[in-house]
Amino acid sequence: MGQKVHPTGFRLGVIKDWEARWFARGKRIAEYLHEDLKIRDYLEKRLKHAGLSRVTIERTADRLTVNIYTSRPGVVIGSKGREADNIRRELEYLTGRKSIYLNINEVRIPEIDAPLIAKNIAYRLEQRVSHRRAMKRAVELAMKMGAKGIRVQVKGRLGGAEIARKEWYRVGRVPLQTLRADIDYAEATAFTKAGTVGVKVWVYKGDVLQREEEEVE
Repeated sequence: MGQKVHPTGFRLGVIKDWEARWFARGKRIAEYLHEDLKIRDYLEKRLKHAGLSRVTIERTADRLTVNIYTSRPGVVIGSKGREADNIRRELEYLTGRKSIYLNINEVRIPEIDAPLIAKNIAYRLEQRVSHRRAMKRAVELAMKMGAKGIRVQVKGRLGGAEIARKEWYRVGRVPLQTLRADIDYAEATAFTKAGTVGVKVWVYKGDVLQREEEEVE
């Protein structure tokens, strides 16, 4: 039995917020959950080469809002907003809803965004780049762009080896048990010729202090 806790789930309600914000009763819970999964899966495939970081979904009584976080907002919006309109229409067709609101947000520093780092390493492994080289490059870039600490792990048939193994690098601090520590965590899968290789990334971006939030209020 493992003793590990998901870094985001551990901090929910303390310094992290939910990626789906809505309330439902009875059968509606399953309906909304499956709709959320459909939307996320579709956007993951549709925006595979647009630097998609994450998708958050908000629901009110008569409104569904999809927030897309991407490092390349120009690709998602398209010329005169045509691409964004196409995505919105496709989501409406997929879910059977009359109106979906789309918000496209830019990820300003993709080098310290865990989902983008994990996807980039997975992509490089699929291109047959050495796993050590891909990991070292990701770690160096993250530290250069202002991360307080980063840990990167790959697990599987590395380099096409017969026996699967795990390798990881860590630079700086990654305090997983500190609730106020802002840990950005993500997973990705590289589909190589030898089999699948799992990629995990933890990025420590500093502490979120309660005192600062109270002062803002």
